Amino acid sequence: MTFNRSIKIAPSILSADFADFGREIQAIEAQGADWVHVDVMDGHFVPNLTFGPPAVKAFRPHVKTFMDVHLMISPVDAYIDAYADAGADMLTAHIEAGPHIHRTLQAIRGAGMKAGVALNPGTPAEAVSDLIDMADMVLVMTVNPGFGGQKFIDMTAKVRKIRQMIGDREVHIQIDGGVDPVTAPLVAAAGADVLVAGSAVFRGGSVSQPEVYGQNIAAIRAAAQGV
Repeated sequence: MTFNRSIKIAPSILSADFADFGREIQAIEAQGADWVHVDVMDGHFVPNLTFGPPAVKAFRPHVKTFMDVHLMISPVDAYIDAYADAGADMLTAHIEAGPHIHRTLQAIRGAGMKAGVALNPGTPAEAVSDLIDMADMVLVMTVNPGFGGQKFIDMTAKVRKIRQMIGDREVHIQIDGGVDPVTAPLVAAAGADVLVAGSAVFRGGSVSQPEVYGQNIAAIRAAAQGV
């Protein structure tokens, strides 16, 4: 993956048709998705249960762009190799998920993946100040993690602080939660370049009407770019 700060749309397949993940992934990529975002939840760190390594491995052959796996689990370290074996390109761990996030990021990179670090809404930007050089991406949650379709929490001040910390380093800022054409320009203006969107991408479409996905993706991208 060549680094750039252009706006990237990463649809969350948590909002896809669970009975047809392969074709859903193919549809969103054909309609302009830049990354495919996979939300992993354990029912412990967050109050929901979703995918594990076997599911990620099943998604992998269908993903031709970039598979971005967001771990909302605790602990993390014991599962890093499993997600590497499953084919994740990026593995993101929450700073709140364990006591040794620096070691976790080292282990993710050591397993051959890009490393992301995520911050919940209640965690300040300063928490990642000593981690920037260990991370390929900082994920700012704009909802409390656990469920899709929640209302956006304004974290633009936090995003601006993180963007200042990053400076000229090749580190992405990702936003996850409540992203749509209304909120996308707010976070993009603050410095975010990877926008996760679930219901805002999949709403109204299907594998038989994939053009709706394309329209939704284009609308979010245009709003973020100020078009």
